[in-house]
Amino acid sequence: MRVALDAPITFGITGASGAPYAVRVLRALNEAAVHVRLIVSSYGLRLLKEESGIDGVDGLRAATGDWSRVEFYDSLDRGATPASGSAPSRGMVVCPCSMGTLASIAAGTSRNLVERAADVALKERRPLVLVPRETPLSLIHLENMTRLTRAGATIMPAAPGFYHRPRSIDDLVDFVAARILDHLGVEHTVGRRWKSGEAAAAPDA
Repeated sequence: MRVALDAPITFGITGASGAPYAVRVLRALNEAAVHVRLIVSSYGLRLLKEESGIDGVDGLRAATGDWSRVEFYDSLDRGATPASGSAPSRGMVVCPCSMGTLASIAAGTSRNLVERAADVALKERRPLVLVPRETPLSLIHLENMTRLTRAGATIMPAAPGFYHRPRSIDDLVDFVAARILDHLGVEHTVGRRWKSGEAAAAPDA
């Protein structure tokens, strides 16, 4: 099923460490004027406060720019728009994605709206990007990731590279955010792209 490029992207934020990644991706989506269906779990809200000092939905709105294209959904409302495959969508990202959420998506349990929306992305063959932040990984984690990869998801651990010679935490966050946006098909100017020979010139850039 072909979906229009202006269809919304569903964005789930759960309770794994990595709040700065979520904030950066949402801000970039707003800057790119992308329609977003935003779902934040209760643990996701707690994470935002503990790691980024963002207090509640109003705080997230203040930290991420123009929300004129953002629709916010209660994570416990499994009957909301993102729960239906008939609702057009360009795909979904869960960032950060807790291992509990990842396991539930792999099992298809759909305990809340984040998990149900991810299940919909898989069954409708839409892009699903999951951004876990956990180390070390147990065999259970790895098997769940393998199962989801076979089902069509993209597993993108929040593991920034260093070949671009980052100078700040923001550079590291941008590295991961840029890869997420690439896999969602969103045009952006976040971070620097690799070019042959770029590393040699990076210190003076």
